[in-house]
Amino acid sequence: MMRGEDSEEVEIDLEDSSDPEESDNGEDPHTLWKAPPVVEEEENIHTSTLVEISDTKPLLNVRDPRGINDCLKVTFEDVIAEPVSVRSGDRVWIWSNALFEVCRVWIYRIVTVLLAIPFSVLSGLLFGFLSCFHIWMVSPCIQCVLIGTRWLQSLWTIVLDVIVHPFFKSTGRCCGGFSVHLAKE
Repeated sequence: MMRGEDSEEVEIDLEDSSDPEESDNGEDPHTLWKAPPVVEEEENIHTSTLVEISDTKPLLNVRDPRGINDCLKVTFEDVIAEPVSVRSGDRVWIWSNALFEVCRVWIYRIVTVLLAIPFSVLSGLLFGFLSCFHIWMVSPCIQCVLIGTRWLQSLWTIVLDVIVHPFFKSTGRCCGGFSVHLAKE
């Protein structure tokens, strides 16, 4: 992960800060442990010309463009919340928050390293098989059925136009003259 540049040092303040005036920079005490997000510059990324023209390069920055997994945006406050009547110490709350986030991120990374490639291969095989099956078997069968039953579609259209449509149109005109007035007695 080293790219030949010095990484910034992040200060973690885990002191009790029950008094909001004690906070130096005005931030909430439960967010002091978080490091600011590092913005990577495009010129620092050294890639080959093959990767630059690849279709997968945009996927590195936006990994859920359609918002499929919006339900998984879980934060510490979504899982653990203390009511006003019972509270733990500020250090306990800050350390719990920090450990929750660190464990969540690292467990996800470890499980991803172990399972992402096998599941990607299995998913690719499954979707490839299903695509092939649909393109070469399902679609031609459906087209054969549609060609063979074209006369039935024409007959059904004639029945709807000659019998059903006029019946409901005349019924609607007959019932359209009625009006109902409700009065409260």
